[in-house]
Amino acid sequence: MDADVAAAAQAGREKPERGDPCIDDDEIVTWWGLVIEGYHVTQERLMTEIAKRFDLAPASFDILVRLIRSPEHRLPMTRLAHEAALSSGGFTKVADRLTAAGLIERQPCETDRRITYAVLTDHGRETAQQARQACAEILRERVLAPLGTEMSASLAEAMRTLRESNSGDAETPR
Repeated sequence: MDADVAAAAQAGREKPERGDPCIDDDEIVTWWGLVIEGYHVTQERLMTEIAKRFDLAPASFDILVRLIRSPEHRLPMTRLAHEAALSSGGFTKVADRLTAAGLIERQPCETDRRITYAVLTDHGRETAQQARQACAEILRERVLAPLGTEMSASLAEAMRTLRESNSGDAETPR
């Protein structure tokens, strides 16, 4: 724990309120920088290992994990692109690579011609399950081991709170 964070915690300010005057500008910017740096180095290690083991780029891995967790291992391609934060062109390239590798197939919707599903093939399901399991092993080593269960859960909850408070109707700074 950072010395300043520890001092704040000992002073009874574990959870500063919005606009807390005891948190100076440099301190809060440093905290956020540490979040970003910690995420980037951990994500890089994770994705490097997934690429080595499964020859999957980060976007491809993300798509496979989303599909393996979905009912019938399929999702509409437009929804999948949106959830993966990819442009339609970017998603098309990823989907083309996954199709060429025999991991997904495109399936038209029987009731709406505008909808095409991305569906895991048998090979895709096997690869996605193995990659997800490898990801969990790596996260246990890279996140859970250094942080412990309680801090890991707190981190996840904090990031969920930030995602919810900063998406949708939240104002975008100019």
